[in-house]
Amino acid sequence: MKLGFIGVGNMAGAIIGGIIQTGLIPPEEIIGSDISAAGRDHMQMIYGIRVTPSNRKVAERAEVIFLSVKPQYYPAVIADIRDVITDRQLVITIAPGKTLKWLEEQFGKQVKIVRTMPNTPAMVRQGMTAVCPNDCVSKEELEDVIKILKTIGETEVVPENLIDAVVAISGSSPAYVFIMIEAMADAAVAEGMPRAQAYKFAAQAIYGSAKMVLETGKHPGELKDMVCSPAGTTIEAVRMLEQKGFRSALIESMKACAEVSRNL
Repeated sequence: MKLGFIGVGNMAGAIIGGIIQTGLIPPEEIIGSDISAAGRDHMQMIYGIRVTPSNRKVAERAEVIFLSVKPQYYPAVIADIRDVITDRQLVITIAPGKTLKWLEEQFGKQVKIVRTMPNTPAMVRQGMTAVCPNDCVSKEELEDVIKILKTIGETEVVPENLIDAVVAISGSSPAYVFIMIEAMADAAVAEGMPRAQAYKFAAQAIYGSAKMVLETGKHPGELKDMVCSPAGTTIEAVRMLEQKGFRSALIESMKACAEVSRNL
């Protein structure tokens, strides 16, 4: 499978790294383009892929093409490559707000398109990616896309009407978690813990807690109750979180995130 990336920034780099590290596709079968010569050179040096300044060369040579540029550049990029894209190629997008209908209109013809929404933990191969194909994509082709994306973490197929919810719950949520880790570390530092140690304690606690949800299959509320002893330290902390609107703040923040995604 010949793989192409139009745009070789952080997310493209994460996907390329996962693919090469797992041996799914050799680097000589991957080509990437970018307006930044430094970005192209960096990707070639790290992964040994072929690079070019031309988006059209990527579109001409690859069987599967990732559009991994920022959403505002999609119209110009698609206009540049649409006349060389054929009905045998597969186009994978990673931009919020760009619906399958909008993408099909931009190409002006039937094109195999898969919308995806990954997140930055893909950079450490612990990502969560939503996948949504259009009607031109076969079951076998969708399985190939999932195989590629599983090199950077977990993948789920979702209906397109849930993509904005995906943006809120996984696409943007690493930022919420990083703020939480930072705040937890600040509190520990205020109690006298060295900052580097505080970050490690906070990050490991969140990592381990998430793993418990995934591996035990227990409801998060049940796991929370397991930590909250009667009249203990944890239930007092939970009481204060509720008093300060922790749960509501998360819900409202995610609703705002999804709304922006819908209107991009």
